[in-house]
Amino acid sequence: MNEVEQTVFVVEDDDAVRDSLILLLRAEGYQTKGFPNAQEFLKEDVKQLQGCIILDIRMPGMTGMELHKKLVELRCALPIVFVTGHGDVAMAVEAMKQGAIDFIQKPYREEDLLDKVKTAMILDRDQHETLRYKEQLQQRIDSLTPRETEIMEMMIAGNANKVIAIDLNISQRTVEIHRSRVMQKMGTHSLAQLVQMVLAARS
Repeated sequence: MNEVEQTVFVVEDDDAVRDSLILLLRAEGYQTKGFPNAQEFLKEDVKQLQGCIILDIRMPGMTGMELHKKLVELRCALPIVFVTGHGDVAMAVEAMKQGAIDFIQKPYREEDLLDKVKTAMILDRDQHETLRYKEQLQQRIDSLTPRETEIMEMMIAGNANKVIAIDLNISQRTVEIHRSRVMQKMGTHSLAQLVQMVLAARS
């Protein structure tokens, strides 16, 4: 996976509010990019983005809630902080049930918003580190031969070498050789860790 710089994406139809948010975030050292509506944001390759979204709930055209649902469909995992008016709190709570990480109510303190952005950026970084790890594990699994894969599956199912040998109609020594290669390619000497690695890759 290529490194992509984290960015705070501000999706807000009010030009003055959007510009104010961008100035605040840039003053704190964040890379930012603003969008006047959801449709403009969706022109981005959203699955490749890293960072978080500050998203107004009420916007003309596609609302913040509708954009959130669309991003879920597109498998975009960017953490979302909703900005809400007083009458939108119930909507914001519903959005959190659907996967948004937080919401902030207008008028808000700048410190509160920055705290939520910081939390969102940490979450995004953690998510991408987990994804990179899973990709590395999958590459190791993909490096196994079909026979090694077959034996690995039997290993993590708890089968002893003798049982594997009988089931596959091969010698126990052959099983031991394949087992050693599996452990070497997966980068572990522990069966328990091998199980954890395979589960992590498939989660």
